[in-house]
Amino acid sequence: MELAAVARARVLGALRRPLSPRRVPGSGRRCRSDAGDPAALPPGGYRLWQERAARDPAAFWAEVARGTLRWDSPFHTACQPGPAAARWFLGGRLNVSVNCLDQHVERSPNRVALIWERDEPGTAVHVTYRELLDLTCRLANTLKKYGIQKGDKVAIYMSVSPLSVAAMLACARIGAIHTVVFAGFSAESLAGRIMDSGCKAVITYNQGVRGGRIVELKTTVDEAVKNCPSIKHVFVAQRTDNKVQMGDSDIPLEEEMAKAASVCTPESMDSEDVLFMLYTSGSTGKPKGIVHTQAGYLLYAAVTHKHVFDYQQGDVFGCVADIGWITGHSYVVYGPLCNGATSVLFESTPVYPDPGRYWEVVQRLKINQFYGAPTAIRLLLNYGEEWVKKYDRSSLKTLGSVGEPINSEAWHWFYWVVGEGRCTLVDTWWQTGYYFTGDGAYRTKKGYYQITGRMDDVINISGHRLGTAEIEDAMADHPEVPETAVIGYPHKIKGEGAFAFIVLKEQTAHIERVKEELKTIVASKIAKYAVPDHILVVKRLPKTRSGKIMRRLLRKVVTEQSSNMGDVTTLDDPSVVKEILDAYQKYKEKSSS
Repeated sequence: MELAAVARARVLGALRRPLSPRRVPGSGRRCRSDAGDPAALPPGGYRLWQERAARDPAAFWAEVARGTLRWDSPFHTACQPGPAAARWFLGGRLNVSVNCLDQHVERSPNRVALIWERDEPGTAVHVTYRELLDLTCRLANTLKKYGIQKGDKVAIYMSVSPLSVAAMLACARIGAIHTVVFAGFSAESLAGRIMDSGCKAVITYNQGVRGGRIVELKTTVDEAVKNCPSIKHVFVAQRTDNKVQMGDSDIPLEEEMAKAASVCTPESMDSEDVLFMLYTSGSTGKPKGIVHTQAGYLLYAAVTHKHVFDYQQGDVFGCVADIGWITGHSYVVYGPLCNGATSVLFESTPVYPDPGRYWEVVQRLKINQFYGAPTAIRLLLNYGEEWVKKYDRSSLKTLGSVGEPINSEAWHWFYWVVGEGRCTLVDTWWQTGYYFTGDGAYRTKKGYYQITGRMDDVINISGHRLGTAEIEDAMADHPEVPETAVIGYPHKIKGEGAFAFIVLKEQTAHIERVKEELKTIVASKIAKYAVPDHILVVKRLPKTRSGKIMRRLLRKVVTEQSSNMGDVTTLDDPSVVKEILDAYQKYKEKSSS
């Protein structure tokens, strides 16, 4: 059997069968030299770069773009400002998949591109750049065979895997526009995104596997596409050995890929052509489709991946975000692969099979940069330090936080317990299009920033304006309160008052004592006027699958607009709404009696 066929069979077969874990080639030695690296910092380091960028942004980015990306045709204008958004690298043409795959295959074909940390512990699959290019080309040729061409939109509804990455890169290779939908969204949410974007095809799995449970992906797609006349084909790959019902428009993906050519000529794309669309989670209302174009997006993802996280060639980069989110797009797929990095794909959950999963993976894969969400850190904090200290984390150099503001307790635990006080901790935030950012921050005398949350999450209490995140951060200092959410509500005397929802670490008979202690903490850390008028204990908070708290639902509960809750299908578990409504009703009845 030819080499490409062997590689393809091994990788595709691994999508269903456990493999023995193996060490990343070269992981025992770290190459720290930046010789020949066009994105390396110049003499004088970061400060010099910063000064040059501030002095002449267009010239700075032009130089970085020429050195970092592989171009089919050079650009003539680095930046053209516009009324809504700037346009970047005009006249330039390139292909994103070539930048992420071909250029590395030419130099280091056997370098590991992806380490797929499957849901089943200890069954990591390693995929080289050569193997990933083979998968991508065969998938791209399969899409072309069934009529997908440049400008067509393709929905990807898959759990995290090498094949889902290949699906994204295959679209990029032929000039199709992908929209990845998180593989936990409902059929209604999936259908809404498909209809809004006008997708022509869906790529999915028969089933997903997460936290030891089966997720019926194909069933969800079948339900969604009933209402999506634009869909012509559904490409179905096999994550498990279980059979699912196949319809007339369903295409068995691996069978077609096995017959497809292993070479696919890349489409040369204009720098401002659309690369992908990604929809917001819906935490602030109707999901909005955000467009990302080719060159500017890829360059920014690659440069920030390298310098924000201090990525060095030979490192193992571990971003545990799902590819359904922008963090997964940028720091699991496009940024790392453009830099020729080894990127970890995490399919499981932080507590499966136990709360030590992250740290066992760090030890086994020798991860150097670990990038996750404050929600997960707060969750693991509740289980104590023993699950962390059980595993060797000496490979870690950089810790990253993303997705929401991180409170002080979680930051300190992440820094001192996980990172042992020796790892840089970067608290990152990324944004979409042309708008007022709306995020507040504290700036220390040394120039460090702490993001405090949305400025529209501000309460005006008796003329005093303060962010709800400030109150939440203060309350999080209580050892028995791991999670809080504070919202403003109309108050006859103050104008607005603070209403706090809290989750306790464990059920306690001393709830009233805890509430009084929380009020004391807020009064001492902020002011008496900031003390919440009401504190309601709930079992859990309403969160999206990315871990964001949907405070608009809490406002509707408190302002008694529960008959108009809006779309709640983006919640991790929509049943939490009824839980909170019941708890609020009991609280209200008790308060009035």
